[in-house]
Amino acid sequence: MSAYLDNGATTPMRPEAIAAMEPYLRGTFANPSGAHRAARDARRAIEDARDIIAEVLGAQPGEVVFTGGGSEADNTAVFGVARRHGGRLLCSRFEHHAVLEPVEHLGGDLVDITPSGLVDLDHLDTLLDSDVGLVSVMAVNNEVGTIQPLPEVVERVRRQAPDALVHTDAVQALCWLDVAELTRGADLVAISGHKFGGPKGCGALVVREGVEIEPLIMGGGQERDRRGGTHNVAGIVALAEAARLTVAGRAETVNRVGALRDRLLSGLFHHIPDLVETGVTGGDRGAKIAGNAHVCIPGIETEALLVLLERQDVFASAASSCASGAMEPSHVLAAMGVERQLAFGSLRLTLGPETTGAEIDCALEVIPAAVEQLRAGAPAVAS
Repeated sequence: MSAYLDNGATTPMRPEAIAAMEPYLRGTFANPSGAHRAARDARRAIEDARDIIAEVLGAQPGEVVFTGGGSEADNTAVFGVARRHGGRLLCSRFEHHAVLEPVEHLGGDLVDITPSGLVDLDHLDTLLDSDVGLVSVMAVNNEVGTIQPLPEVVERVRRQAPDALVHTDAVQALCWLDVAELTRGADLVAISGHKFGGPKGCGALVVREGVEIEPLIMGGGQERDRRGGTHNVAGIVALAEAARLTVAGRAETVNRVGALRDRLLSGLFHHIPDLVETGVTGGDRGAKIAGNAHVCIPGIETEALLVLLERQDVFASAASSCASGAMEPSHVLAAMGVERQLAFGSLRLTLGPETTGAEIDCALEVIPAAVEQLRAGAPAVAS
């Protein structure tokens, strides 16, 4: 038995999304920018998909810009606004790097994070003024799964920096939340297909009516001159089908997966009593998405733990990365004030719509045994 608990990194494609792609890989393969009937058929498929994505995201079809994924959508929002409008940029300290790095590259300022994993609204207040051009706060943190208070962010921006635009990276949200409602006050909203059963390399950016951005990719005039390049017709059609199915089954998914997540964490706490769960206050997981179980294990190095888990076909991820040959703790956990040594033992377990009870059983058998082995001093990698 195996357990895939890295859905926050990518989800398996839905069979229906794969089936939706097939006609546009074989029969209707024409370039949708052309003028002949075959091209018009491909273009019609794109516009049908645009209608679906618009409905899912609470937008008008003309506000939907198809991109090559979430990172491109985020980069387009940040650079596009900065180049067209100027102004000071703000984002939270634990944004995905697709937002954080562009903001830092352009000399922007970072908004603090509370220990519970929420953007610090009081600190945001101190940074907002008439010079701000863009504020970016993610809908859901990709590492610890906390749901950010976007309506409050929007309200404060409108009040204190009325000319500023609001962008949100909603890449981790669609499986679990009503994104249309949560982001309805935002000017720019980014999603990525492979986070909810669609294809990799295909995403979308909502650019509200009246918002102007400089394109990141020029040439061809596609997407109303907001994103040049020949459309990935098959990917766009599959993106829309995955989004449609995700929204249709979301309530059931949240209830079922939330129960599995809670069972996973309860079992881990039973076997590892000193486990530390992140992004919660007083044991309340109400501010987290149903698919996220993020923990820190004292006295453990994540990389060694992941080696042992992989040997037993349990696939998870670390909240740290190897930079210049030296392990550095996650910028997310650092922003939350998690003690550095504890952060080295972080483990992100993310469930998805296809996660099963058998996978949770497998994880509960393998993870505690691996932790016990490491604490006993046994090597994770054979010499």
